[in-house]
Amino acid sequence: MRLGYLLAKWTAMAWLVLGRQTQALGQFSSMLQRWPGDPYALASRSHLLAQVGRLGDALADNDQILAAQPGDAHAWFNRGFILESMERWDGALEAFARAAELSPKLDRAWYGMGLVLIRLQRYDEAVVALKRNTELQPMSPYGWYQLARVHVDRREPQEAVKIIRHLKGFEPKVAAQLERETGLLAGNSVS
Repeated sequence: MRLGYLLAKWTAMAWLVLGRQTQALGQFSSMLQRWPGDPYALASRSHLLAQVGRLGDALADNDQILAAQPGDAHAWFNRGFILESMERWDGALEAFARAAELSPKLDRAWYGMGLVLIRLQRYDEAVVALKRNTELQPMSPYGWYQLARVHVDRREPQEAVKIIRHLKGFEPKVAAQLERETGLLAGNSVS
């Protein structure tokens, strides 16, 4: 059985490497027929279904994963991602929060939570989530970018300028993009 499973898994990965998503989906489905409820095949198929826009099917696979493994932080993150793609903001927020609760160092969960909170215009909470993301991933520009945008929305340009200055040290293109988008120049003082 183990050799058959590994061969099926490698076949699915080969289809993915070759860019053949339809064949990979078929392979994951075949794996699930042979090994019902297999977490790897379910998670892989769910991810691939989300990529091709079959969000309802992706969510159904994710539901199966969480039914079997309710403490899986990554499955909760994936659920949040799918629900966010479906613009189901409250469900997405709940899923990202659960992922962060189960795995407090899962930076992507904090980032996802921040994005959803921005969509819900809950800026104070978004700041908390995005600050946590930037603590966990200090060299990633994505959390910093969103945090600067939230500070602008909260009418706190001085905080946005601090972030732009910070970004100039390691992501000057992102800093320049923020300057263009916000009209704030990190070299200028803000009153």
